[in-house]
Amino acid sequence: MPQPAKPSRTSQATDAPEAPGTPSAGTASGRAAAQRLKMRRELAAAAMELFATKGYEATTVDEIAGAAGVARRTFFRHFRSKEEAIFPDHDDTLVRAEAVLNAAPAHEPPLDTICRGIKEVMKMYAAQPEISVARYRLTREVPTLREAEIASVARYERLFTRYLLGHYDEHAHHDTGFDDPLLAEVAASAVVTAHNHVLRRWLRANGQGDVEAQLDHAFAIVRATFGAGAGRGPQAAAAPTGEGGEVLVTVARTDTPLPEIMRTIERALRERPPAPRPPGAAAE
Repeated sequence: MPQPAKPSRTSQATDAPEAPGTPSAGTASGRAAAQRLKMRRELAAAAMELFATKGYEATTVDEIAGAAGVARRTFFRHFRSKEEAIFPDHDDTLVRAEAVLNAAPAHEPPLDTICRGIKEVMKMYAAQPEISVARYRLTREVPTLREAEIASVARYERLFTRYLLGHYDEHAHHDTGFDDPLLAEVAASAVVTAHNHVLRRWLRANGQGDVEAQLDHAFAIVRATFGAGAGRGPQAAAAPTGEGGEVLVTVARTDTPLPEIMRTIERALRERPPAPRPPGAAAE
């Protein structure tokens, strides 16, 4: 079967950006985490080189450990199987994504927050385009790796679903609240799916193109679809008074900036339907 291009060991060892809230590299825990990530990447680089030359099925864990210059037991301290060695950064990227959620500004719509969180995954891939393209090709060829990839995607969806459930604005829709878990799960899945669609297109193009602009466009589509149900920003609606007029009701968090509230009111006034004419009134 065709083999992916041989990745560079040097590019594989490139450090990912440090997550907000993670231990600093200057602390003992930070140094230990950095050393752990360094070893995981070295093992992953050795695995990718062997997969490229020997093929995935023919490569053993002992060979991967030997190529990295460590014992078999060291490999299993970092990975449970050779399948996991293909994705050495997902654990750390999940931590960075969660840190984005935890540090989100109080006034930020939660759908925007999880869009920023999933960008940590894109940063991971975009930091090493050659390695990412090689992994993508290999994953397409090996069913067990596709299953591992699906499992990784599910972890991000669960993280974002939990976040949306904790930050829904109950005034954003007019049901009894029983649909909140469904809305949260569907919205989180939509964000992850939009990200993965753009990522796959970028990988098929060999890592070429403005992937950030493509991602922002995809997220705009998701926001247009789910923004009203998954937001905690101000909401405004016009209700009839019974005397021919209307009352505009606005619901907002106390920490929402005043300019955002005013924009919501202005938008509601522009978009409201024309008031009905009194009986017998002449049409203009």
